[in-house]
Amino acid sequence: MSFEALLVSTGVVALAEMGDKTQLLAFLLAARFKKPLPIIAGILIATILNHGLAGALGTWITSLLSPELLRWVLGFSFLGMAVWILIPDKIDEAEQPSNASYGVFLTTLIAFFLAEMGDKTQIATVALAANYQAPFMVVIGTTLGMLFADVPAVFLGNSFAKRLPLRLLHMVAAGIFAILSAMILFKVDQLIT
Repeated sequence: MSFEALLVSTGVVALAEMGDKTQLLAFLLAARFKKPLPIIAGILIATILNHGLAGALGTWITSLLSPELLRWVLGFSFLGMAVWILIPDKIDEAEQPSNASYGVFLTTLIAFFLAEMGDKTQIATVALAANYQAPFMVVIGTTLGMLFADVPAVFLGNSFAKRLPLRLLHMVAAGIFAILSAMILFKVDQLIT
């Protein structure tokens, strides 16, 4: 179950992150600073902190809700994620890095941490951690997914994004969330066992 949590978390977040506002932020930071290693380090630390909190929240939620209520909440959360992923993101001016006096690493860390607050991938991390009840593996997976999407963006810039079939990738990620939703709502895992 924990290996499944790692694989699903990595795949879903990597796909969902394509064209997401944090990937757009990675493009902006790379174009502005042209220093990939501190940008990647900032993305990594910000994601670990942000998704670590989200994973802890997901685990805490499981202690508050009955298994039946949790099943419905997770099922509809995953369904909501499927729809949300299909809505294209834009980066707000307020989320763009404005003060480079902190240095590249700290600017990236702060910008990414704040941009991830309430973002699709953070909400997905909460739901995945609650579903799999393996928060450590989910956080590793969602962090890897973020890096799989954002590291190429840092190195290759906008030319990378223009070549990707973003709509198709979002549809695949939405499909995975919809399948997870159906499995949870219709208790598919209990039918198999």
